[in-house]
Formats: sequence, structure tokens, C-alpha cells
Amino acid sequence: MTDSPPSRRLRHGRASLAISFFVQGAVFALLVTRIPALQDRYGVSDGLLPVFLAAVPILAGVGSVGTEHLVKRMRPGLVLRGVQPVVSLALLAAGSGTAVWQLASALAVFGLTVGALDASMNMLGVSLQRAYGRSIMLGFHAAYSLGGIAGASLAWAGAHWDLSLTTLYAPLVATLVPAALIASRWYLDDRSIPRTGPSPAAEAGGAAVSMRVLLPLCLVMAFAYIGDSTVSNWSAKYLEDVLHSSEQLATVPYNVYMVTTLLGRSFGDLGVRRFGAAAVVRAGALLAGGGFAVVAAAPGAWAGMAGFTLLGLGLCVLVPQTFAAAGRLFPGASDAAVARLNIFNYVGFLIGSPLVGALGGLWNYRAAMLVPMVLVLVTIRYARSFSPVPAGYGDGHERPRTVDVG
Repeated sequence: MTDSPPSRRLRHGRASLAISFFVQGAVFALLVTRIPALQDRYGVSDGLLPVFLAAVPILAGVGSVGTEHLVKRMRPGLVLRGVQPVVSLALLAAGSGTAVWQLASALAVFGLTVGALDASMNMLGVSLQRAYGRSIMLGFHAAYSLGGIAGASLAWAGAHWDLSLTTLYAPLVATLVPAALIASRWYLDDRSIPRTGPSPAAEAGGAAVSMRVLLPLCLVMAFAYIGDSTVSNWSAKYLEDVLHSSEQLATVPYNVYMVTTLLGRSFGDLGVRRFGAAAVVRAGALLAGGGFAVVAAAPGAWAGMAGFTLLGLGLCVLVPQTFAAAGRLFPGASDAAVARLNIFNYVGFLIGSPLVGALGGLWNYRAAMLVPMVLVLVTIRYARSFSPVPAGYGDGHERPRTVDVG
């Protein structure tokens, strides 16, 4: 972009999308950090709770698949504008009901719409990065991490002051929904970004997405979320039961992980611009693998927290760069590529926590930490898929051998 009006529109589009990522980070954190309160409110048994928790990512995957087809008829920005308020209202509904069927209905709506939201947000991020001509994707995910920290902090305050879920959620939703709707006025995507030439979609003439080509990125996405869900679900238990920390200290690793995730994503785009996406992904995978190794071998709680710190710095770059790489591989079908790739977000989330829990119960939790370590390190094998691709690639031609799956 050479003229100032398009440049100003791009800046507005970037800021508005960052607000959307922030809002979703806060909303998701407000849900997952108050799951015990939801369980108590509705009297959900320990046996039934995993069913509810598994249903959300499964339905989110369905929502992501549906979004691939929906954006063929309407712009991703319109999808995001429509579903983001619904996600927030579903959170409020989950915290305001009295019967189990009401919780089930609210979580079902949350799952379906959050899948559409995640897919459409990242579609817009990929389009904006392409228009900017430089890495900005990590910045959007940094906004998500910041929202997650804010949401988790508010949830802690609600628990500390013994606020009901309705009292906690209602004013926040009343604030976040208007903020997201106002910001949505400036969303930009491939069909609304001003250009001097044809858009990538027009140039590609409706290119199709090859799952064989996309598969390495799908695996990276799943492995990254297996690692992330391991930290989310098992860090506190690991510190308390394996490393014999206090109950209070056991709550620290996830907060440290979130903060280091924010820091890594805040500066990650600079690393991509200087060293390239493939180098940043390799470094991130090595850091994350090293973090898991430190956690598995830690003699005490403080060493364990050092491992979780490395994990945050390493894992944080993988997911944003995976979405960005899909956009580069399929410039004429990036929306479809992002929607399909987004499904493996939920695949990793579904696999990660039960996998580590089962291995920890059958064997021991130190050994269980080595499994996500190995999977994250496998990402290095696919780092070539993050390199720039030849101009015109993504229009149905055979995949270059340098980024083949085999």
C-alpha cells in the first residue's frame, strides 16, 4: 500500500481485530477458570463433567467446518461480527441458569460459535498480514493472551470475593459485547482490503485446499495444543503431587505460562521479520521441548516453574505461525485452509489432557511429560512448511519437495 487512506484503513483493521482477540481471550478464560463454580452451581457430577468439557471442543470443530462453507457466501468479518456477541452471551447464560439442560444448551451454543469465531478471527489475521507484507500474526495472539490474563484475574477476584457467576459475568459481558461490536466496524479481509491489483482469491480463481499439503501444519497445530492443554490441565497437580509444592504455589505455573506466552508473542513478530518463520518455529519447538524436559526432571517446585516458563516462551509462537503459514501456502483459498487447520486446535485440546492423565495414572507423571515433549520436538521436522513458498503456489500445482510430508 502506497497511498495513506489504505494504510490508515489497515491500521484500523489491525486494531479492531486485536480488540476481538482480546475479548475472546477474556471470555474463554472466564469460562475455563470458573469450571468448578459451574459444576457446583448445577450439581454436575465428576463423572458427567468430562462429557460437558469434551463436548465444547467437539462442537467447536463442527463450527469451524461450517465456517469454511459459510465464508463462501459472506465475508469472514460479517461472520465474526455475528458470532462474537453470541459467544459472550452464551458465557452469561452458562453462569445464570439453574438446570443442567440449561448449562448443556449454553455450552453447546458456546462450542459451535467459538469454533466459528476462532476460524473467522484467524482468517482476518491472515488477510491483514498478507496486506501488510510482514509478520503481524503473533501480535493478534498476544492480544488474546492479554485478554486471557485479564479474564483469569477477574475470575480470581470473583472467587476471592465470593461473587456469583451472574454477578461476575453480567457487567463484563455488558462491556465486552459493545466493545467488540464497535470494533467490528473496521474489520478488513481479502474482499474488503483496498488493492491496486486483483486479490489473491481472484488471481487463484477458486483454488482448492490440498489436505496432503496442509497435513504438516495440521500436525504442528495438534501437537502445540497437546502441549498447551498439558500445561493448562496438569501444571498445578504436577507441582503439588509430584514436586510437593504448597497448594498456593501450585497455582503459579499457569500464570507464569500465560505471562511468558504474552511476552513471547509480543516480540515474536520481530523475530519472524529478522530470522524468518521457519527459524522462529524451530527455536520455539526447541524451547518448548527443553521446557518439558526440565519439568520432567525437576527436583523441586522452583525448577518445575522454570520449565513451565520455557514452555510458555516456546509454545507461544507455534499456533500463530501455523495459521500464517497456511495463508502463505494457499493465498487463493486461505479462508478454507484456516478453517480446516483450526479443527486441529480442538483435536490437540481433546487429546492432550486425557493422554497425559492416562499415562500419569498408568505409569507416572514425570514420564507422561515426555510424550508432549517428543510431539513438540517433532514440529522441527515440519519447520520447512513455514518457509516462504514460490509465487503462484497454492493454485493447485504440485507441492514443492522441500516441504513435503514424507
